[in-house]
Amino acid sequence: MTVSNDAEEFVILVDETDHPTGIGPKLETHRNGLLHRAFSIFLFDEDGRTLIQKRAAEKYHSGGLWANTCCGHPRPGESVAAAASRRLTEELGFRADLSFGFHSRYRADLDHGMIENEYVHVFFGVSEAVPSPEPTEVANIDYWHLDELRDGQSCNGSAQTAWLRHYLDHHFSELLEIRDKCRTATISELSTSTYV
Repeated sequence: MTVSNDAEEFVILVDETDHPTGIGPKLETHRNGLLHRAFSIFLFDEDGRTLIQKRAAEKYHSGGLWANTCCGHPRPGESVAAAASRRLTEELGFRADLSFGFHSRYRADLDHGMIENEYVHVFFGVSEAVPSPEPTEVANIDYWHLDELRDGQSCNGSAQTAWLRHYLDHHFSELLEIRDKCRTATISELSTSTYV
């Protein structure tokens, strides 16, 4: 399994319409709070539970906090869908069919002087694969229902990443709709809109 080196990674800078405006070093982009392109993945099991991950303590921000299945950034010249598949394999050691769900826009001040300022492409899917987490990326995994995550019945809000809280607070109805589609449809029927 390939482990990414944050200090050597570059991200795609964008404007408020997700139009590329350049590239920037990943760490510098987060220190300066520059708007950049990102993706986020929610995978569900057959019972409708969400696969979540606890970030490794040594991550450059939000270490030890719980996040949704997988998040990351496409590299310059890489499609968002390809980046999502790549990171899922790098972090959790398996592949899954992913469909596009919706876009999200958020900004949050984090620890270590980092700022998340992202235009996010949110993907989803169904998987019964057994994860094999990369320990430098992921400290633990678990499965919880969305309402348990939202209401703090599983990992409480203070133990969740800013972006997981953002999705639960601002996109909960969309996530529920997607989860229900995942339980009743084939993966080819899942997308809520065409993704390029």
